[in-house]
Amino acid sequence: MNRKHSLMFILFLLSVAHAQQTVPLELNRGDTAWMLASTALVMLMTPGVAFFYGGLTRARSVLNTLMMGFGTIGVVGVLWVVLGYSLAFGDVSSGGWVGSLSNLFLKGIGPETLTGTFEASKGNAIPKLLFVMFQGMFAIITAALISGALIDRMKFPMFLFFVSLWSLLVYAPLAHWVWDPSGWLYKLGALDFAGGTVVHISAGVAALVAASVLGERMKTTKRQGLPHNVPYVLLGAGLLWFGWFGFNAGSALGANGSASLAFITTSTAASAAMLGWVLWEAMRGQKPSAIGAATGSVVGLVAITPAAGFVGPMWAILIGLIAASASYWTLQLKSRFKADDALDVFACHAVGGAVGALLTGVFASRAVNGAYSGVIDGNWAQLGIQALSVVAAAVFSGLGTWLVMKLLDAAFRVRVAPSYETAGLDLSEHAQEAYSEDKTPALAAPVVVPGD
Repeated sequence: MNRKHSLMFILFLLSVAHAQQTVPLELNRGDTAWMLASTALVMLMTPGVAFFYGGLTRARSVLNTLMMGFGTIGVVGVLWVVLGYSLAFGDVSSGGWVGSLSNLFLKGIGPETLTGTFEASKGNAIPKLLFVMFQGMFAIITAALISGALIDRMKFPMFLFFVSLWSLLVYAPLAHWVWDPSGWLYKLGALDFAGGTVVHISAGVAALVAASVLGERMKTTKRQGLPHNVPYVLLGAGLLWFGWFGFNAGSALGANGSASLAFITTSTAASAAMLGWVLWEAMRGQKPSAIGAATGSVVGLVAITPAAGFVGPMWAILIGLIAASASYWTLQLKSRFKADDALDVFACHAVGGAVGALLTGVFASRAVNGAYSGVIDGNWAQLGIQALSVVAAAVFSGLGTWLVMKLLDAAFRVRVAPSYETAGLDLSEHAQEAYSEDKTPALAAPVVVPGD
């Protein structure tokens, strides 16, 4: 082949490569249908969290606990489409630390706007509005998770202010770091399939810091703070498990093999963690408890989240068992922490998320996902990258949470009065009771309705 023919061949290859890169995106109806379903599943997780937490609190504050979850859907749901999405995934990135204002009020995103999936090189795509909504559900549940540490003592309006600011100032930048192609942790190669760092570590650390700023519950409140409705706890855990399939498998952004892998690893890890938790209870001479089983399953779901699309089902079992053990023993040390994390959000989400993120760097395998590898494939560097992402998420969330809580407390005072705390927050914050006694006076004689 002479020089002229060689040059023509090179130009031909370049033209083919350019053509492959510019394949026009076409709507993939199967992927779109799956992502619509996944978005709805993730939305269900926030009411699931509300019932999970609501069952664990005392009867006098159950409505307030439930309203923290539902209120988060309201304020974060609006803020995400107005500003949060643009700060996390703005089309015109301002760098590795935060998105931009390019999509403020969803500017430039309409019903016909498409965004590529993991198979975008083939032209497959889903509506961009659907991607916005899917990610918005993540922002909502992340903020709602924090509420479990703050129950029984925080003014409801102040909680809404807090999650509003936190979602914009902490969550959105962190999502940009990890999930946006221009984010600095994304470029570094950090693996977080569905939110181990972005969701669970950030929420768990925020819960501990916010509880520390808020202060401990009163002693009388603590004594009354036994779980008042265990069936609520199991219901909430079941809703979470069900919704988590959309959370993890939906993060494949398509109906594909990656989604199938995430689906099976998600459920397998949760099952293993549930068994691990009740086994620890049994080995310590306790009865296997319903709350323990529910908590263990949630920890397993948390831990597999960053690894769901990168590891095989057998490794998912080990991740679930290790995470359950780490969270269980963290709870045994709870008395040593000064912060009153009322419902153990830190132990379940920060510890479980950190274990999952680190083990992703160990068990990520080319055998199940050819693009990624961890220690088992000889890639020790990935473990270091995962450790850096864990520390970065924890530090950023901790500092951001402390700043937001301190500013709100200085401006408005975030804690309820002691008399309200004693009486329970359902009446003081919502003027309603979950379990009002029947005060209807008994009738002296039966009422006879004409015609009976």
